[in-house]
Amino acid sequence: MKNDIFKTLFSRMLFTYLSVILCLLLLMGITVSSMFRNQYMQEEEQFLRRETEKINAILIEKYIYEEKRFVANEELLTIARRQDALIQIIDTQGNIRAFYSDVAPLSKWSPIVESSMRNEGAKAFVSLPGLDIYPEEGAIVHKRRFFDALGSRKGAVKPLNEQGLLFYNLFSVIVDMPTLTLARTVINNERADGVILMHTDLSSVNASIRQVYLDILLTGLVAVAAAVLVVYYLTTRITKPITDMNTTVKRYSKGDFDLRLKAHGEDEVAQLARSFNTMAGELSDLERLRRSFVANVSHELRSPLTSISGFLEAMQDGTIPKERHVEYLALVVTETHRMTEMVNDLLSLARMESGQVPLKLQQFDLNELALRTLVTFEARINQKKLQVELKLLKPRCSVEGDREQLAQVLRNLIDNAIKFSKEGGRLIIETALQSKGKAALSVHDFGFGIPQDDLPHVFERFYKAEKAHTPTSQSGTGLGLSIARFIIDLHGQNIWVESGPEKGTKFTFTLPHVQEIWRRPGAKTEGV
Repeated sequence: MKNDIFKTLFSRMLFTYLSVILCLLLLMGITVSSMFRNQYMQEEEQFLRRETEKINAILIEKYIYEEKRFVANEELLTIARRQDALIQIIDTQGNIRAFYSDVAPLSKWSPIVESSMRNEGAKAFVSLPGLDIYPEEGAIVHKRRFFDALGSRKGAVKPLNEQGLLFYNLFSVIVDMPTLTLARTVINNERADGVILMHTDLSSVNASIRQVYLDILLTGLVAVAAAVLVVYYLTTRITKPITDMNTTVKRYSKGDFDLRLKAHGEDEVAQLARSFNTMAGELSDLERLRRSFVANVSHELRSPLTSISGFLEAMQDGTIPKERHVEYLALVVTETHRMTEMVNDLLSLARMESGQVPLKLQQFDLNELALRTLVTFEARINQKKLQVELKLLKPRCSVEGDREQLAQVLRNLIDNAIKFSKEGGRLIIETALQSKGKAALSVHDFGFGIPQDDLPHVFERFYKAEKAHTPTSQSGTGLGLSIARFIIDLHGQNIWVESGPEKGTKFTFTLPHVQEIWRRPGAKTEGV
């Protein structure tokens, strides 16, 4: 089941994007939370250092003097009450004095003060829960040893000095609230005259940090919800065109080429959609041509087959008398030849389109090819009493191409020109030079001409100007011009037609012109 979920591109992209976004949001939340907590703690530590600096000034300026001690006590008590803190002063003899707010019936600092008062001197301080160092019994005579002992307790990173050492939750066994303690020496003229301990309640700070965590969490949840919607939308926009393409291709496979994709923008998916639409148009045209080709082939083959079958059945059942059998057998033979010619043209065109008839390029004289091809139509020209006029480039017209295939093009053009010329008409065959190194050959008859509506279609397969497609003296297979255009296209050249009621019809095609005879490797060269 799990593998089925990630089979689609949509699900894989959605899962990947969401995973990346969630990981980034989680990392950002942890980083921001850590930054806020560090900021709060740094501010609290700086606050303690500023306050203990004030306390140190009060002790050395007022507290050590008997006449000013009352004022010093009031100032220390004011600081303790204002900051809701516990201030403990330890002199060099180990005596402890505490200052804290006792407004409430049960002060939160009372357990710490009472625990200190139950013991004597420095032992009372160093015996508090959380401390690992126990000095000798009684008062501390050597104050340096006392400071070193305090500075070497578990968690201390340096000896106690005027900067002080910070301890978190020093009284966790006695009270439930989180505490932060700053211990520093009383500095008087660069002498250490005692220890200041200032304890603060971190409950409000922790509450603020928890509120920040909650805000970050809520913001993260909103961001995740927004990310899910945005990623879902973007993933859908990316994958939907691909899904539509898949659906469209399935329709194409069933022969429905009318469906088109919507292409918006200029990105790769939009370009692919446009390519699909172009392909669909070409496939639609190809399908139309295929159906037309099948229909035309069926019609072209059915006509002579119907004639042959009708003639033979009529001779068989006596409808046609025996004395006329020879006449109708000649018609059957004519239709058979017409069918054979059509099948041969179809096979030739199929071989060319499949690439089975490669070009054999060689250099030859186009004038000579035109003359030799024209000679093969001498009998038909004399039968129609046509006047042939040759306008050939002198002394020769050297071109490069496949001589045999181009001879087939000439035969098709001359055959059509003779077929559609009037009795006693004119026929002009002309070679000439064109710009950009091309030579042109044209076959011009002065026959009936081609209607303007038919001109764009004359090179299509089975297309005939006579729409009835019935056998006449001018009927052909309808493939000759298609074969001619295909051969010229293979040479990378052009072929076109000009026609009008008064000027007849003129077919022209181009070939690469060469200035002199030269031999290409592997090619055969003929002299002229």
